[in-house]
Amino acid sequence: MARNLIGIDLGGTTTKMAFLSVSGEILTKWNIPTDISDEGSHIVPNIIESINQHITNSEFSKDDFIGIGMGTPGSVDIENGTVIGAFNLNWKKRQQVRDQIQAGVGLQFILDNDANVASLGEYWKGAGEKDADVVFVTLGTGVGGGVIAGGRLLHGINGGAGELGHVTVQPNGYLCTCGKRGCLEQYASATGVVHVAADMAKDFMGTSRLKEMEDNQESVTSKMIFYLADNGDILANQVVDRVTFYLGLALANVANILNPANIIIGGGVSNAGNTLLQPTTRYFQENAFPAVRDSTKLRLAQLGNDAGVIGAASLALRFQKSN
Repeated sequence: MARNLIGIDLGGTTTKMAFLSVSGEILTKWNIPTDISDEGSHIVPNIIESINQHITNSEFSKDDFIGIGMGTPGSVDIENGTVIGAFNLNWKKRQQVRDQIQAGVGLQFILDNDANVASLGEYWKGAGEKDADVVFVTLGTGVGGGVIAGGRLLHGINGGAGELGHVTVQPNGYLCTCGKRGCLEQYASATGVVHVAADMAKDFMGTSRLKEMEDNQESVTSKMIFYLADNGDILANQVVDRVTFYLGLALANVANILNPANIIIGGGVSNAGNTLLQPTTRYFQENAFPAVRDSTKLRLAQLGNDAGVIGAASLALRFQKSN
């Protein structure tokens, strides 16, 4: 009987893949560069070739696998197995991903949005384990999210459920790539933190290494800002305070509606650890309804870069159980 799963986490620069057991243990993992040239036409063929090669070179045969799950950027039509609008992959037209991979590998295939898939990973094997109601927010180049309610991943009528990055936190604020203003993504993503720092530096009159870097047009990253805040830089601490205010406010609004057991914060920005978590929790508690404040907890993600492949593999398992 097939006992294993294949998970794919498709990103703009790297595609991560793994073989996993049905209990979610990673047996082997690898990655390949994501070739976005020629309108991304090489992406799916490269994935097919890599999976087939790894099966051939392993002790497994195709019969040992239940199926393949994948997380992808863009708008996903789960029913038809297609993706459109994944601009960082150069996928401007609709891509028939499921049909190509099923034909190329010969295994059942299911896909979902990458933030949803990372949520499933943390829900299954990470910080959300054992809870049926979990919200996941990922702070990376952008801000993504996923909502699991009663053990079910929510998609909404048009696949837009869990778009936490587009909760408005500052009316008439920074213009977002989605077309509206003041989205959380423009303040709490890695690029958003840098944008906030650049603006706050213009009005800052005190002594600060971050201020010097901004004035000298040195390269500033969100990681550097949190590092400087950790080491007592006044401006960096003011930036972190503003960013975590917006994040705490957004998460409180989400919790006031859903009252999950946990809100899990992941993505590269979450590597700041307690420097991010403590002030975010404080602002969350200030803005959460008392019953929610006393029951919903903010936690840092545990799976790091493995959340995507683990969550993707769980899609294949869920698909099998529902059929």
